[in-house]
Amino acid sequence: MELVKYYHTVDTWVNAAVDYQFGERDPRVRGWLMLDSCTPTLILTFIYLLIVYLGPKYMKNRPAYSLKNVLQLYNFVVTMLSLYMLVELISATWSAGYRLKCQALFEAGEGDVRVAKVLWWYYFSKLIEFLDTIFFVLRKKNNQITFLHVYHHASMFNIWWCVLNWIPCGQSFFGPMLNSFIHVLMYSYYGLSTIPSMQKYLWWKRYLTQAQLIQFILTITHTLSAAVFPCGFPFGCLMFQSSYMVTLVILFVNFYLKTYRKRPARDDKDAEKVKNHTNGISSSLNGAKHKLQ
Repeated sequence: MELVKYYHTVDTWVNAAVDYQFGERDPRVRGWLMLDSCTPTLILTFIYLLIVYLGPKYMKNRPAYSLKNVLQLYNFVVTMLSLYMLVELISATWSAGYRLKCQALFEAGEGDVRVAKVLWWYYFSKLIEFLDTIFFVLRKKNNQITFLHVYHHASMFNIWWCVLNWIPCGQSFFGPMLNSFIHVLMYSYYGLSTIPSMQKYLWWKRYLTQAQLIQFILTITHTLSAAVFPCGFPFGCLMFQSSYMVTLVILFVNFYLKTYRKRPARDDKDAEKVKNHTNGISSSLNGAKHKLQ
């Protein structure tokens, strides 16, 4: 009982501090799952980071799990979820008359709410994608648990909690739409990589990373367009999103140069990589997942 009371006290204090820092939340998303309080998102992120730290230690003297069937199901589910978000975002923004140049938060009425509902699923998908790392831990693929991988997964989940509370529609739609498209390709790739007969056809891993970089650049361009041609979308959010995307560009470029520039891509090496390929954003891809977009 005391623990529950303490939790509510801390929860109230943390959310009051967040509201003081960022101002009034968007009333259209009040009552939506996991949005009214930031505490569940913070706790789940802490658990994720704890698994990243303690998981490899726990698995050190234990045999790695195969998880082949689990990975096939997981990749299929995430691919289908990404496809749903892509199609629904295109449909919702098109029917609401969204602009590419700059779209404010309160211009499309019910169309804005429809977009926000899709973006809630985008936020929730970032929690689902924590499984990428958990699968790495269970399969003892610790070399895949890089700073880029953990930074992207942990930050996206928390950033999108903020997005859904303060800017859940309007200009926020573009990055998730691009990222959902990338994730359809990426998780399809990972799903196919678990099928031995398909491995020889999976020569296009490097192009997924290139597509990720193009995604980030397009998102930055779209975000800054709203600063050049303002429509009332919060300027601070635009600057934060652009700055965050720049960090991803730097990290992904660094990964790409280390992975592909030092050694030529040869079919035999690519085939060997596919055999040892693991699920999730293998020190490069994702997101990012996206996976602030």
